[in-house]
Amino acid sequence: MKSYSYFCATQIEMGIGKSKKISEMLEYLRVGPSILVVSDPGVVRAGLVSPIIHTLETSGYRVVLFDSVEQNPRDTNCLEGAQLFRDFGADAVVAIGGGSTMDTGKAIALCGPNGGIPSDYADGQRLYENIAPVICIPTTAGTGSEVTRSSVITESSTHRKMTLKHISLRPVLAVLDPELTFSVPPSVTAATGVDALVHAIEGYTCKETNPISQAFGAKAMKTIVSALPIAFRDGQNEEARHDMLEGSLLAGLCFGSTDVAAVHCLAEALGGLYDTPHGVANAVFLPYVLRFNSMENKGLHATLGRYMNFASDSDSDEIAVEKLIQGIVKLTESLNIPKLKDLEGVKKEDFPRVVELAMQNNSTSSNVRSINETDYMHILEQAYSDRIEINLNSSVESLR
Repeated sequence: MKSYSYFCATQIEMGIGKSKKISEMLEYLRVGPSILVVSDPGVVRAGLVSPIIHTLETSGYRVVLFDSVEQNPRDTNCLEGAQLFRDFGADAVVAIGGGSTMDTGKAIALCGPNGGIPSDYADGQRLYENIAPVICIPTTAGTGSEVTRSSVITESSTHRKMTLKHISLRPVLAVLDPELTFSVPPSVTAATGVDALVHAIEGYTCKETNPISQAFGAKAMKTIVSALPIAFRDGQNEEARHDMLEGSLLAGLCFGSTDVAAVHCLAEALGGLYDTPHGVANAVFLPYVLRFNSMENKGLHATLGRYMNFASDSDSDEIAVEKLIQGIVKLTESLNIPKLKDLEGVKKEDFPRVVELAMQNNSTSSNVRSINETDYMHILEQAYSDRIEINLNSSVESLR
């Protein structure tokens, strides 16, 4: 029997208006009086940051704002924030935003007190210690970073996406307030929502999975597939926004103690090279990796199709797998996710570099089916030509 461990020390607060009670929560956790708030310019312009800063300052906290966070955050962003952390004498980091913001906040909480650069930690040259408390307030439903031990940062000099991973990087507090997601545009809702779905799928299927993570993943998949189309069409739908935040949270709890896999390895390679939004990159590769993985793991992927209600219990495993892939394709098309060949900057001559970066990713070894350079190249070529291999033994004739 397989042995495993599961740990999550994050206090989770979920509900409408929860962000207004942030000061009470920090007082309960005995967080120090000086707070570095980390966000990005878009979230600041949307008016989501100033009320939280006002609440903190009214309660007696010293607050400084760092909002130089980019999409696919870079080590240079983190180092700039770490310097501000030290100059201000911050005691904790409050990250308000999407995955880029929360990942940057974690890296600042690591490098701020300890010095060094993100690659020092990603490459094992420095220890993960003396990390400042991190509080995450997500404004998108996708990354799950509010409950994970990971921070994904792009190394500016090489375009490598580094994963900082340690149990001490888990936030001490996650505040999920659906009101903060009402103004998220449909395109971002779609991309981040698919990112959350991939977290659930890969956390459930990867070689590092365990029964606890699979329980979270099963619920996450069902919730996200049901709520995402509604939230995409109607951003003010409170129930759908609540369900998407909850689905993203559950997906984070799923993969946060296991790993991601080949979809993420390709997506992070693409994001590092072209700055492609992470959720879009995940969506582009998802059906092709599902096809590759399902060829050796039919029963497992048939189960995924049933969890997401693409297939029924009466379907054979073979048919359930085809319906899973067909369902994912139709879902991403309904969310207006672009195709690989339509993404800005993507060129076939760069595919060897994409493959190289994907193979360097530590999560490649976690993929449920062993995958090599030739396999990655084949998946890239399929995605670029927008053609998914059909299982010739299946009665499902087409996925288009």
